[in-house]
This record gives sequence, structure tokens and C-alpha cells, in this order.
Amino acid sequence: MTLALVQVDEIIDKIKSFYHDFKAQIIVFSTTGDKDKKTPVSQIEGTDFFTREIDQAVLSGKADFAVHSAKDLPDKLRQGLETVLVTAPMEQNDVIVSKKNMPLCKLPKNAKIGTSSIKRKTQLRDFRPDFQIIDIRGNIEERINILDNTNLDAVVIAQCALVRLGLENRISQKIPLPLMRPHPLQGSLSVVIKSNNREMANFFKHIKNKEVKPV
Repeated sequence: MTLALVQVDEIIDKIKSFYHDFKAQIIVFSTTGDKDKKTPVSQIEGTDFFTREIDQAVLSGKADFAVHSAKDLPDKLRQGLETVLVTAPMEQNDVIVSKKNMPLCKLPKNAKIGTSSIKRKTQLRDFRPDFQIIDIRGNIEERINILDNTNLDAVVIAQCALVRLGLENRISQKIPLPLMRPHPLQGSLSVVIKSNNREMANFFKHIKNKEVKPV
């Protein structure tokens, strides 16, 4: 939840750089993704698992717009919704957070690495087949807590998440892009509105901040 609020504040700050008197009331929703830590990622990738309740609030008129991590958007938005903004990416790489501050190449043989992403699992095994990949779910703080309090040797996390939370000190290695290629929208934020809300569409259309780009 902390990261989600930081991301909302980031969008609000960008809006204020154009609309100086802009004020917003932030409404917090717990999503299915916040509550369900057991459903396999293979069953939820490309769905609205992480955005459903927030997008429903936009559809129902409880919220004027929603802010999401762009990579969490479903492959197809629900009918009645549209994406009006996608920010320039912040720190697209994945990183390793390890107990002994070791990079991937120096982790011990058969090291246990936590991640739930199918793509990350495949790329880790391609790099070192001896790695034991352990499924973990949860927000950033929860995943770091799992690392600190279990027999995991390391976890893979998006660098942008740690930067936004001020946890850069936990980064053991920025994983080179040839080794691990993240989701193309990793590090970007998106704004979703109701399709027929032309007032909101025009509002975002006129934001010219260089780091916020209309879709």
C-alpha cells in the first residue's frame, strides 16, 4: 500500500507542475492482488488482478481517475475505461536484494531466490540452472521481510519500487538488461479514466510535463 500511495503522489506532483492549484482527495482501495497472495502468477498475468477494485471505483464514479503501475494493467482494459497517460519509465532494471549483499554471479551454489514472475524465473534459470527459484508474493516490504526472516538467499525486485520507497540501500546488484529483461512498462505509471469522462480526458491531454506522455 505504501508504494501505491507514493505513486499517486508522484502523479499528483506532475499534475501540479502544470495545474498549480490542483487539489485531490486520495481514496484508498484494497485490491484482489493485495489480499490474495496464493493464486499462481501464471493464472493472473494479463488480467486485472491488481487493478480491479480501483478501476471499478472509476467506472462507478467514486473516483475520477486511477493511478496504476503501468505493467500491472490488464492486456485489455474493462469496457468503459481508457488509459490517458503513461509516464516516462523510472529505473527499468530489476535488482537483486541479497542477505550478504552479493550479486547474482557470487551467490552460493543452489542459492534460493524468491520471485513470482514467470519471466524472471526463466531468465534466472537460463543464467544459472543451479538456482532454486522460490515463489513469493507480497508488497515490497513484505518480500524484503521474507528475505530477512527465512532461508532465502536473495529476492528479485524492480529497481523503481525500491527507489520510490527510498530503499536503494538494499540493492545488492542492478541486473544488466542482457541478463534480465523486465516488462517493457516497468517503472512507468499509468492513469486510467472512464471513457466518457471528456472533462478528465481534456484535463490530462493538456499536461505537457516532459516526463508525462499522453498515450
